[in-house]
Amino acid sequence: MNRKERRAARKAGELDTTAFIDAADRFIDLANRENRKIEATRLHMVFLYAAARYNAFVAKQILHVEKHEEFVEHQVNEYRDMLRQHLADETLDPPPAD
Repeated sequence: MNRKERRAARKAGELDTTAFIDAADRFIDLANRENRKIEATRLHMVFLYAAARYNAFVAKQILHVEKHEEFVEHQVNEYRDMLRQHLADETLDPPPAD
């Protein structure tokens, strides 16, 4: 997809890979700022709650999902795959101890 096509897609409300990652990075930046006041061990649950709440809103108000359990299973599977990918990402490993 060239630059012009990406702009047109974004204008139509679509996310290309770059826009997807940029949007995710903005949420991560927010988490890092909030982490100055809230412990990471608590903050990650805040983000899970917010994601669940927003996904329920989208399911009910935007997608008009009738089969809630099927939607839940799909979302859980997507999250599981993403979490496994990130846990396997060595760039997230803590620095080696001296």
